[in-house]
Amino acid sequence: MTSVEEPARPGERIRDAARTRAEILDVASQEFARAGFDGARVDEIAARTRTTKRMIYYYFGGKEQLFTAVLERAYGVIREAEQRLDVDHLDPVAAIRRLAELTFDHHEQHPDFIRLVSIENIHEAQHIAASGKLGKIGSPALDVIRRILASGQESGLFTADVDAVDLHAMISSFCFFRVSNRHTFGALFGRDLLDRAQRAHYRAMLGDMVIAYLTAERSG
Repeated sequence: MTSVEEPARPGERIRDAARTRAEILDVASQEFARAGFDGARVDEIAARTRTTKRMIYYYFGGKEQLFTAVLERAYGVIREAEQRLDVDHLDPVAAIRRLAELTFDHHEQHPDFIRLVSIENIHEAQHIAASGKLGKIGSPALDVIRRILASGQESGLFTADVDAVDLHAMISSFCFFRVSNRHTFGALFGRDLLDRAQRAHYRAMLGDMVIAYLTAERSG
């Protein structure tokens, strides 16, 4: 018997590489969300992971590419949730409310996603524009919204001729604002938008707002 360790098998190396990449992305997501793109340091990310700055560059190519990878994964989480959403068995009103609740819950549970998107907006979406993956990912929610809108209009429940992207923006804006502007809104108006005691109120209010818009009488 020898004390020489058996070399890692190809499958084990692949799993180790996947774990290392995932760990880097976990820490990088936290660091970019905390310090912004300009303030984040690859040295700090390396120090908080079981790897080196050189290895981070090996896996991702550089800070720009690492931030892009962080954004791709962050958007991928909500896209996967949207793809899993099953509302075909619901009536149009219940279905659109469920979709709104999904966005509400996701944004509340992923505050770093809100920070990362805010940071990317400061940089005028240059990383998203440069990402082949994000440029094609679209939003599964739009397909769901289109089906719900068509069903609601066909049944006569929805009176408004609404564009799916507009409705998606309406839902996202409330959910995003509630998390992104929590502190400034609280300082100005003395109300915490993430107060657990008010959560059910705001969640229902979002659904009510969307349904009211879709069922409102339109003139001319």
